[in-house]
Amino acid sequence: MMVSVVYFIVYFLLFLVLLALLLFNRKRYSVRAADTPRVSILIAARNEEHNILSCLQAIERLDYPQDKLEVLIGDDDSTDNTRAVVEKFIQDKPGYTCITVTGTIGRAKGKANVLAQLAHHATTDFFLYTDADIQVPPGWVHAMLAGLDAKVGVVTGLTTVAGDRLFFRLQSMDWLYSLGLMQAVSDVGLPVTTMGNNMLLTRKAYESVGGYENIKFSITEDVAIFNQVLKKGFDYRNIYDRSVLALSAPATTFWQLLEQRKRWMRGTRHLPVYMFAILAMHSAYYPVLLPYFWQASVGIASSIFLAKLLLQSTYLHICLKRLGRRIPWWQYVVFELFMVVTSIILILYFFLPTKVKWKGRRY
Repeated sequence: MMVSVVYFIVYFLLFLVLLALLLFNRKRYSVRAADTPRVSILIAARNEEHNILSCLQAIERLDYPQDKLEVLIGDDDSTDNTRAVVEKFIQDKPGYTCITVTGTIGRAKGKANVLAQLAHHATTDFFLYTDADIQVPPGWVHAMLAGLDAKVGVVTGLTTVAGDRLFFRLQSMDWLYSLGLMQAVSDVGLPVTTMGNNMLLTRKAYESVGGYENIKFSITEDVAIFNQVLKKGFDYRNIYDRSVLALSAPATTFWQLLEQRKRWMRGTRHLPVYMFAILAMHSAYYPVLLPYFWQASVGIASSIFLAKLLLQSTYLHICLKRLGRRIPWWQYVVFELFMVVTSIILILYFFLPTKVKWKGRRY
């Protein structure tokens, strides 16, 4: 009982600090770069015939000079029509190249191996990364470049889920809420993490760590290279702005969602201790609260539940507002119920002795 009380005190104090930082310590960055250097866009694709066309069409809509774009698509042993879809789209686009990835280099495997090989084909000083199931916004390249300065080696954008179904909307809220928590920490000047579906690395930073082929393999390859780049003395920048807001294809089933989150949770071991603690505190809320219900009065337990709902909804509302988004009030309540179910089931699923399934492979 006493342990639960201490947990809730720490939890709410931490939440209030994060909310205050979100409100009063926002870092703003220019959304448009002054220069337009040549850049390389690197995309790893494996069995993405249903998504890759939308991804490439979004890149074609970028408000960046097309002659300054080098788009490299790595076909990672796809068994569907991914290669054919890509080849048809790029046949009249000289700045686009599809590369069939065979074999591995160095310590890289899976997606990291594809990106490592694409980097060897890149001819520019700026590597922009996105995924085959992502649609980047028109101002993406300008906004990501604007995040650079002489010390910054990695810039991270913002990604959420597309789709109108309630299940997809809940995933979108979860992404923007979690990334909002990370942004508050990042704005204090503490490094958090990056996302490989919306990331910029300078060639100088990438080559300083020897590329993906020279770092220890991880199924969260983006987090791994982020940490290595920071160890080399480079700075970072996270941008929470609609100018870098990319849309991802959603997990279409709850089991797909569990597999995705299990892979992400494996990557949390690479997070800084303070960020791991924040995420662990949030994930443990309901596993702590539900047993507490059996010991505390209904009034006290309900008050704790409502306090969390109010703080979380306020935080999410601010995050959405900054991106020009709105949701009806009842979706905040449904999102809370979604968090109850996913947090408990995911913790149980994470500790099952099974491998992570990702893109038809097991790790």
